[in-house]
Amino acid sequence: MKILALLVSLSLLVFIHELGHYLFARIFKTRVDKFYLFFNPYFSILRAKKIKGKWQLSWFSRKSPESFTEDETHTEWGIGWLPLGGYCAISGMIDENTTSADQLSSEVHPWEYRSKPAWQRLLIVLGGVIMNFIGALVIFSMMLFYWGQETLPIQNATMGYDYTEVALKNGFQNGDIILAVNAQPVYEMQDAVEKLLLDESSSCTIKRGVETIKIDLPKDFAKQMISANAKQFASPRFPFVVDNFALGSIAQQNGMKIGDSIVSINGILTPTFTDFVQEIAKHKSKEVSIEYFRDKVSKRVSFTLDENGKIGAVARSPYLIFPTKEIEYGFFESIPAGVAQGTQTLINYVKQFKFIFSKEGASQLGGFGTIGNLFPSSWNWSIFWNMTAFLSIILAFMNILPIPGLDGGHVMFTLWEIVTRRKPGDKFLERAQMVGMILLFALLIYANGNDLVRWLGGKF
Repeated sequence: MKILALLVSLSLLVFIHELGHYLFARIFKTRVDKFYLFFNPYFSILRAKKIKGKWQLSWFSRKSPESFTEDETHTEWGIGWLPLGGYCAISGMIDENTTSADQLSSEVHPWEYRSKPAWQRLLIVLGGVIMNFIGALVIFSMMLFYWGQETLPIQNATMGYDYTEVALKNGFQNGDIILAVNAQPVYEMQDAVEKLLLDESSSCTIKRGVETIKIDLPKDFAKQMISANAKQFASPRFPFVVDNFALGSIAQQNGMKIGDSIVSINGILTPTFTDFVQEIAKHKSKEVSIEYFRDKVSKRVSFTLDENGKIGAVARSPYLIFPTKEIEYGFFESIPAGVAQGTQTLINYVKQFKFIFSKEGASQLGGFGTIGNLFPSSWNWSIFWNMTAFLSIILAFMNILPIPGLDGGHVMFTLWEIVTRRKPGDKFLERAQMVGMILLFALLIYANGNDLVRWLGGKF
């Protein structure tokens, strides 16, 4: 299911990206030779082209039919077999599809990319990035319109939070409630995390029991979090209220019902779900006595656990226990809210990017395995669209980096031409393209190599 979600998401994003290049090319009357979803070395699953007003299709072909090559005015649309991206081959442009200047004819035609003014070429190159960013804003907006927004204010989680090991080593304690970061009040955990990790704040004010305490954090706190590969900074502590049962649940077989609230195991108090999980793990294949409340009446049940130490009960979400903040958006209200969310997501990602150049950040780079693990193992439309919008932001930002082989490389050379009024030669662009592709392939190998190492180490 993760593979399917990743494939569908990336396919959609690649299509949107290449469509941006295509649309701007057509606006400026530039010929597009091919438009492909997925790469097609050696053969294509599908080739389609409009010839004399009629569409012609070619399935599982090694090369374009003669009728396709005879008509150069229309675009060949296709689906490749290698799902690692896609491409939009623009006539007269040196890119990953035309890597040699010798492949370009000496005569410059008016429909070619290289014949267009610099400002038009700049927009053609930026088309993919623009469409990806707009696509993310549209997705965020429609999600807010359809589902609205529900958050759990920090102080509404009255039992406090459980913190990751790195946070605990730096002064936090489970049950703490964050009040402010660098003396600035915070109301949502996401805001607190952004300030602590992305803005590299140095202090945190917390509520611990009835006391208010200030924690001073080291400058490398964010790098410690990255190095530890911490999945989550903090999660709310909540009581174990049974919300459902797994098939064959031993707890259900012994009379427990939905709504029961578990408070102890063998006389040891387990006020939170985390406490219960930690305590029950000590009693695998042993008899346990579980105390719980039903309609404010204390009850007790005893049974023997299996070797997994599970009782087969699903805990109720803290979002159904503590008061949440819900916002519903009308259609026109969702648009500015979606734009704000997309813009903030981009800002946060740019802030994170600086960690890539650190030892800790480089070690956490990941490839398709890491991206795939962002999706859940069961299909969830809300998470799917949220991750797709997030990946669209990443794709837009990564493509605008000034690296030959990416859109940002073409932007860099085009801006140079606009400023200096000197156009880089085709041979120079060819060499720069080759260097950029080598760098990108090296990065791809390194990132996916990290995934392989983590997989072999059992960290996936």
